[in-house]
Amino acid sequence: MRLTRGALLVAATALTPALLLTAPAFAADTAPSSTSVATASETDGSGTPVDEMSEEELRIAILRILADEDSGRGVVREANEALDGTVEDMRAFLKTGYRLAQAEDDRVAIARILADPDSGRGVIREANEALDTNTPEALRAFLETGYRLAQAEDDRVAIARILADPDSSDALRAAAAEVIDGTPEELRHFLEVGRYEVDG
Repeated sequence: MRLTRGALLVAATALTPALLLTAPAFAADTAPSSTSVATASETDGSGTPVDEMSEEELRIAILRILADEDSGRGVVREANEALDGTVEDMRAFLKTGYRLAQAEDDRVAIARILADPDSGRGVIREANEALDTNTPEALRAFLETGYRLAQAEDDRVAIARILADPDSSDALRAAAAEVIDGTPEELRHFLEVGRYEVDG
């Protein structure tokens, strides 16, 4: 079984570009979204319902998940267990196991964010709220959008402190005032790079 799985994994990896064109559920560059997890539970990405997929189609669908470099330990573990099991085990993984394993990996990712000493109040608040809600959808939503928005909230607070700091130079204050209403990416770039370029 391991040799067969290895051969199939190599084939699935080699065919990934073609597979991604026909299977958007597995084409995300980031960790699978709640939409892709839901799609995986219903079809193989080409419209075939999981309950109607052949054993080979089930294996290929799971191997696509394994080939995704963003698949976490929980997903990899459950996917491999499904491949070692019966056809019904593979169906169960695609219908519900994948979603639950992804939620397990998402909890770990959120715990790492909470353990980061640089996480601000907004991030901590939203991360804890996602963990308290404790649904796969809430965990995924935090990682996909909530984290970015909470980080932007914390970044605005940090930039406001720069504006209020009497030791900030006029140039730094001007740059901070210009960016404070910017996008999350602009706020982060200013704090990580831009502020040092102004005073550099």
